[in-house]
Amino acid sequence: MELVSVVMLSFNRKNDAAEGIGELLAQDYKNLEIIVVDNGSTDGTAQMITEKFPQQQVKLIALPRNIGVAAYNIGFEKAAGEYIVVLDDDSFPEKNAIPRMAAEFEKNHKLGVVAFDIKNYHQFKSSDPSNMSDMSDSSDSSNETAYRMAFNGCGAGIRKSVIDRVGGYPEEFFLYWNEQDLAIRILAAGYQIRSFTGIIAYHKYSPANRESLRAPFYYTRNLYWLIWKYFPMPKLIKDTLQLIYGSFYYTLEQKTPVYLRATLWAILNTRKIKRKPVDKGIIDKLRLTYKPAFIYYK
Repeated sequence: MELVSVVMLSFNRKNDAAEGIGELLAQDYKNLEIIVVDNGSTDGTAQMITEKFPQQQVKLIALPRNIGVAAYNIGFEKAAGEYIVVLDDDSFPEKNAIPRMAAEFEKNHKLGVVAFDIKNYHQFKSSDPSNMSDMSDSSDSSNETAYRMAFNGCGAGIRKSVIDRVGGYPEEFFLYWNEQDLAIRILAAGYQIRSFTGIIAYHKYSPANRESLRAPFYYTRNLYWLIWKYFPMPKLIKDTLQLIYGSFYYTLEQKTPVYLRATLWAILNTRKIKRKPVDKGIIDKLRLTYKPAFIYYK
């Protein structure tokens, strides 16, 4: 049984983090290394973990401030497992997800990422008995598909050697589009990303916890950077023009300057990114959609 490292990022969701860690400790797969990187929480998350979970159960890395997705990379570097499970503090895998994930990695050595099937916690695992649904017995991890939208960072397994080869999340992004950025590099390195309907994680969708201007700013700015980093030149020009048009259109429609501010910030700070264009087939396979950049202000 290979060692699997779980890297969870926590930020000001103490109760959710406690529940998620508890679910990890109850996993069928026992050869687990649980690493929690606390991103400068101010609600006592780090103290809770220290008091409630012994160091031999949970390795806590408490950061002095919020550094965004760069905190994941710190956890990745510390991970000793053959495979890494990536989680948010408000997500956790179903009890049989990790052994099924490990089995898929063992069967296919070109498999770089196992994308979990993300279920809404409030629909499938809430405390209301009428909403409870244990899918572990009925789900079969053999039902797998090519994943078209990279993977979801609140539930995915990544081969540690792949992260060591291509690097972790883009630290300049801070938030959002980081999974797509990493996915492009993984696919360009010749590895596969597959989704498995029988490998499940639960996520507490909580849009109320997000600042209204933070999401549209980072979604828009980072989308420019993603295009400029990896897209072949003809598609880069076409999609940049499309994104600029969208930024002006939704600025007028939603009566907010956030999209134009993100556009300007992306242009003025292009030095933060390094261009590494990939084959157009990789970009086409991901089928990136730009609409999410313009829906979070509403």
